[in-house]
Amino acid sequence: MVRRRTSTYGFTRTSALLQGRIRAASESRGFAQSRLLTQWPEIAGPDIAAISRPVEIGYGRGGMGATLTLLTTGAHAPVLEMQKDTLRDRVNAVYGYNAIARIRITQTAATGFAEGQASFVHRAEPAPEVAPDPALTARARDEAGGVTDEGLRGALERLALNVLGRRPETGR
Repeated sequence: MVRRRTSTYGFTRTSALLQGRIRAASESRGFAQSRLLTQWPEIAGPDIAAISRPVEIGYGRGGMGATLTLLTTGAHAPVLEMQKDTLRDRVNAVYGYNAIARIRITQTAATGFAEGQASFVHRAEPAPEVAPDPALTARARDEAGGVTDEGLRGALERLALNVLGRRPETGR
């Protein structure tokens, strides 16, 4: 049998060096599948990933029926609460069985504690702004024209533009 020569000349791939440390760090938090951490936007979907991130998986005494803890801001907690069942199904699809029985939502402020900071990297791209109709802009400028304070006049122009730009059938 001919032994294959390696072309790395004694060097080891970075992934091989870090694989053990990544696994140890994720397993210390209860994540047997580190894929849940690394591919959160694909698993949860872009909308949920933009407002949350997985923090910990806790196992009960029996070992079955784990609890996934998600970190979110207070304003997004009700939205996440309504999507718990769908999210649990998506996460269990990663594991291949019903590993997660419950999802617990933890809230924090935008500037939380060291590990609890809620700056989520997976934010959705903002929608491109559409230029307002020039006729509506002129009408909004006329509506706020009698105000002498520039800041107040600008705010009133924006308000008038929003009110005038509503579609009558939907009220939006």
